[in-house]
Amino acid sequence: MTLLVVLYVATALWLSLYGFNALGLFLIAVWRGHPRPESPPVPDRWPHVTVQLPVYNEIHVVERLLRGVARLDYPRERLEIQVLDDSDDETSWVIARIVGELRGRGVPIEHVRRPRREGYKAGALAYGLARARGEYIAILDADFVPPRDWLRRTLPYLIADPTLAFVQTRWEHLNAFASPFTLAQSLALDGHFGVEQPAREALGWPLAFNGSAGIWRKQAIVDSGNWQADTLCEDLDLSYRAQMRGWRGRILPHIAVPGEIPPLVIAFRRQQARWATGSIQTFRKLARDLVRASALSPSARVEGLLHQTSYLVHPLMLLLVLLTWPLLLWHPRVNFPLAYVGLAGLGPPAIYALAQWRLRRSLRRLWAFPLIMCLGLGIAWHSTRAVARGLVGWGRAFERTPKFRLVGRANAWQGKRYSTGYREIPWGEGMLAAYTFAGALWAATHGHLSVAPFLLLYAVSFALVGGTMMWEQVGALRAQRRRPYRRERRLVRVALKPKEENPG
Repeated sequence: MTLLVVLYVATALWLSLYGFNALGLFLIAVWRGHPRPESPPVPDRWPHVTVQLPVYNEIHVVERLLRGVARLDYPRERLEIQVLDDSDDETSWVIARIVGELRGRGVPIEHVRRPRREGYKAGALAYGLARARGEYIAILDADFVPPRDWLRRTLPYLIADPTLAFVQTRWEHLNAFASPFTLAQSLALDGHFGVEQPAREALGWPLAFNGSAGIWRKQAIVDSGNWQADTLCEDLDLSYRAQMRGWRGRILPHIAVPGEIPPLVIAFRRQQARWATGSIQTFRKLARDLVRASALSPSARVEGLLHQTSYLVHPLMLLLVLLTWPLLLWHPRVNFPLAYVGLAGLGPPAIYALAQWRLRRSLRRLWAFPLIMCLGLGIAWHSTRAVARGLVGWGRAFERTPKFRLVGRANAWQGKRYSTGYREIPWGEGMLAAYTFAGALWAATHGHLSVAPFLLLYAVSFALVGGTMMWEQVGALRAQRRRPYRRERRLVRVALKPKEENPG
């Protein structure tokens, strides 16, 4: 058996490890059932809470965010709202106008601007934390709209259990049905919040804070070393540091906060790349401490390592598909362990199906599963590069995911601000699509009919992601020439008007 065969088998077995981990989480979730957590007693006295809203260039959604937070049903004398604004466009003018209006109505909201944008989101959160008066810190990204009773429903869990560092509520989706791509992403998010996170919590394994729609105990943040900007996943980093020190996290899937799903494949691809880089950086940073963490059980440490390295599936998938054709050429009689990998691949669809049934009592969204599978395969090249960056470097520029306040049409983002900020030709996806298609054709014509569909699936996935990226960029440029930021210019004019001239 040559080195090529050994490498192929090792890659297939390593990749199957993550698939079997997903299958294990599914089985744990089925075994433990889906009990709705008992609501803790309402406190006699509500604590001081600081709501932090990190914002960077969010002209489309920032007004919706601020007005949604201002409607929170919570004693105003015990509420503090920090708009942590790092924007370098007209978003700051819009924020200033709305904050002034809300303050005039008695809303305890503050527009916070840093002297320098250092550390991106982590830096903004740490800057606000140093000035926060609240005992608890609620965090919402710009595209989320909290229910009025969000604080009253979540805080009692933290108040009743002093060992809890944070509670994470479920992300609901404002634009799940905007397009097949957004629906496919909603499947993956539902699987994470509806099955994966509850299964980890059931066995006392570390949970990830997801960066938004959660509430932290301020003492736990400070005790765990505060927000740190040396990784691109400051949320994953802090949540693991806290749990290694003996704090716990809790997932509350029955409490949902709606947010916006990236409507652009190119934005989804960059978002996943940022998470890939950040999670691998977190692994590099914390792996040694995680292995030695006495506060966690041995199984929790193993699960933590698998969790932090989960984005390694992309380079492993890419390596597997690149090795397949050469192995067919040089070792045509080798039995491929694809059946083993295929069995491990049952984990994700099982998780998605269970999550849909638990959260929605319906399986009708599952028709989008082939699309999320193609998206996951099609971004393998870009995510592999992101994993490599995480392995060799710290930090890096934080590439934000643009939000457009989508309503209705799938292409409503066209012509809006931030939609033309991408200039990227998918060379990697194009070459890989050609390579895998040629390999599938060769396999089909040389008697390897069981391997041809495997290669063809990758060819379709790379072509889908690359082709959609090009279509999105061309469509955005055409729309921009037709109606360049018409609504955005109106928003800026309104923001610059004196208050007495503002309508209403």
